[in-house]
Amino acid sequence: MTTAGRWLIEKVNSGLVRGFLLVVGLFWLVPTIGLLISSLRSPEDLSASGWWTVFSKPSQLTFDSYRKLLENGDITDSLVNTVLITVPATLLVVFIGSLAGYAFAWMEFPGRDWWFLAVVGLLVVPVQVALIPIAELFGKLGLFGSVFGVVLFHVGFGLPFAVFLLRNFFAEIPRELLEAARLDGAGELRLFFRVVMPLGGPAIASLAIFQFLWVWNDMLVALVFTDADSQPITVALQTQVRQFGNNIDVLAPGAFISMVIPLAVFFAFQRQFVSGVMAGAVK
Repeated sequence: MTTAGRWLIEKVNSGLVRGFLLVVGLFWLVPTIGLLISSLRSPEDLSASGWWTVFSKPSQLTFDSYRKLLENGDITDSLVNTVLITVPATLLVVFIGSLAGYAFAWMEFPGRDWWFLAVVGLLVVPVQVALIPIAELFGKLGLFGSVFGVVLFHVGFGLPFAVFLLRNFFAEIPRELLEAARLDGAGELRLFFRVVMPLGGPAIASLAIFQFLWVWNDMLVALVFTDADSQPITVALQTQVRQFGNNIDVLAPGAFISMVIPLAVFFAFQRQFVSGVMAGAVK
């Protein structure tokens, strides 16, 4: 390790830097804390004073807003739609991207490098360019306005990055390890599921996190391809603002729930990320 690297590690490990990072982290959490407290206050208290007054008057806290949220059919249905869109779009991208990444990294087939260059080229295609053509195609196929159509769109635009990321990660696996597995009689599928997938745990976990957050927080694609029966939580909250601009008692808890679920998934995948690192260690 270089002298500059040792100096940087010593500075990061110092108590002063840790204290500074802690303060920065607390300031970063202020909007989240404010949204949580606002979701636990009544509309009267929200219009009368700021959310920070709850520290001097904790009696303001109530779960009435969440009760009203559960009684709002548009919000609850949109949460279900969000799950129905995000989970399949994430799983399909991870699974198909893993298979394609392994094929591009370790399997020989005609035009492999050219096909991979084509996949990389798709990374520069913006989503906005494809909205109208794909909307027309989905309209002809009867997929426009459906959850399945939104899932297909997210899978199509998530795969290029997934293939690029996983191919580069799988290519770093030692060739000797794969050859030893083949000598033991492992076929390509068994080699993929028993060797490559465990070793690719860190990259797969990272891809799953990125894809989940991207799809869950998406609003542009959902605005174009969904209707009232298939809209996710992002569109439902935007509709609530447009129709009822002062119903903060519904918007605050809805926005907090739409934010806290991705956070929970992120921390859950963090455990999987660490497990993948340990499982992928080559002695």
